[in-house]
Order: sequence, then C-alpha cells, then structure tokens
Amino acid sequence: MIIVMKPNATKENIHGMVKHLEKVGLKAHLSTGEDCTIIGVIGDRKKIAGLEVGMMDGVEKTVRITEKYKLVSRNFHPEDTIVDVAGVKVGGNAIVVMAGPCSVESEEQLREAARAVKAGGARFLRGGAFKPRTSPYDFQGLADTGLKMLRKIADEEGLRVVTEIVDKDDIDLVGAYTDLYQVGARNMQNFQLLKALGKAKKPVMLKRGLSATISEWLNAAEYIMAGGNENVIFCERGIRTYETFTRNTLDLSAVVAVKELSHLPVVVDPSHGTGRWQMVRPMARAAVASGCDGPIIEVHPHPEAALSDGDQSLTPKNFNALMEELGAIATVMGRKL
Repeated sequence: MIIVMKPNATKENIHGMVKHLEKVGLKAHLSTGEDCTIIGVIGDRKKIAGLEVGMMDGVEKTVRITEKYKLVSRNFHPEDTIVDVAGVKVGGNAIVVMAGPCSVESEEQLREAARAVKAGGARFLRGGAFKPRTSPYDFQGLADTGLKMLRKIADEEGLRVVTEIVDKDDIDLVGAYTDLYQVGARNMQNFQLLKALGKAKKPVMLKRGLSATISEWLNAAEYIMAGGNENVIFCERGIRTYETFTRNTLDLSAVVAVKELSHLPVVVDPSHGTGRWQMVRPMARAAVASGCDGPIIEVHPHPEAALSDGDQSLTPKNFNALMEELGAIATVMGRKL
C-alpha cells in the first residue's frame, strides 16, 4: 500500500501517520516530492489489508499495490532516483559511459585500455578481477591482484571503478577497491549475496539474469533495497532466446518497461547483449535512444589477444567513433554525454 498525503499536509500529519504505522507493526518509507509526500507501507500483508487510514488528517488517498516489490516501485517513489557513485551521478540528465576490458589481464593492458576510454569520455573503468565462466578451464581472473590494478590505474586516470562480485564473503575485499559493485547475470538470484549487498555501503549494479523476467529482476533488486542499500542501478545485458546468431538477445524494451515500473537508473550492456563487436555500436546507439542512463562497453586495446570476450570488444578507435555517435543522440534526446 502507498499513502498519498495532501499537498498541504503538515509535518505533524506525516509524523503522526508514521507513528501510527509503527504502532501497528508496519514500516513506513517516505518519498517527498515537489507536490506531496508519499508513504510506502511495508510489512505483514494481513496487517496492511486491515489498515484503515484514509480518514486520518492530511491523507489524500490510499492505493493498494499488487506487486511484491515495493521499494523498487515507482509507485513508492514517483521521481527518478539518481545514484551517486563516488561523485559521478547515474540517472540524471547526463549519459554516463562505463568502459574497459572484460578481464584485467595485466597492468600494461589495463593502463592502455584505461587511457583510451578516458580519452574517449568514459567516466568508469570496467574490468573483471573475478570471472565466473561457463567452463572451469577458461581464464578465471586475477582476483585481488586484479582489484589492486583496477584501483591504481583508475585513480591515475581519474576514473571510477565498476567490477563484479561473485561471493558474499568477498564484499569487504571488493569494496576496498571498487566504487560500484557489479552483480553478474549468473548471480542475479543469489539471494544471500543480494542480502549481504543490502548492508554494503557502496552502490550496486544489478545485471539481468540469463532468462529472467522483468518482475524477477525487479524483485532481485528489492532484496538489496530491503537490506538498507537504496543505491541500485539496473543493467540490461541480454537474455537467452531461441536466436543463435547473437550471444544473447538484447532486450531494449526492458529499458522502457523498467523506467515505467521503477524509479531506479538503467544502463545497457550491448557487448554481452550481442557478443559481436560489429553490433555493439548500433545497439549502444539504440540503447541511448531508448532512454537508458548509459552503456557499459567492453573495450580492449588488442581484442585479438584478449583472454576473454575479444569477439565482442571494441578497439579504442571504434570506441571513439561510438562516443561521437552517442553525443549526437544524447543531444537529440535533450541530454548530455
């Protein structure tokens, strides 16, 4: 349930409502907009079903919510959320680009990639230190050594770090080096990890699962927010369909759907979404046109020598060309890059 307070509701009205909800064993989540305050009611469904507050002072109306996710819902929080990641705001008027290699392979490789994406206009350096791979024989990442490289080189170039976390026991380790935790597709419903990230002090980027519905994706984010961490960014990275030409099927309709259903920012990964470098630029352009808050792009100085995902990585030259294209589209959309 949400309780919409009247535009002229006083602080005493709002405080009284919160106290009333707490008295009956429910929690209140306040969202204050320009015109009114909305109070989200969270707790036991039976208690909510029997709740009668429409006659209380300052109440405009009450609305019953059928979705299981609450904190993620735009009904609870009508205005767009802007997530501040170490000073870089994701979800505002600016298109924020995250870029870098799939995996951290060496200091030389990472520094060359970081300088290239920085020069192109990226704000984040992406790179995997822990790599959950389909085959146990594939490159698994450099672990804490890779994390140290990411932090060092990102700081040299003035970039923020986004990197994947795969185990709840590594939250402190990864958190010491990253600015933005990335939950990969394979871990979207790793509920113990999501609960632990709910208590983390840094923002989380939640990738959509390999075959997850939008509802499942939103409910996964609810686990993080219910734990107290409200700084969540969605990432559409393609889903598994019958199609075999591409690695996945990039679902750009999900950007529009999530923007309607939720107040949280949405970024798009056209690299994993297609698996083909030739398709990354067109799909990144389409992603920005669809209203996403930025793309996350794999860029490698030498894709032919990459230890993972070289086929879907842009060269620095192609990345620069993409950034020019995105700048033009952002202008048409009334946004900036």
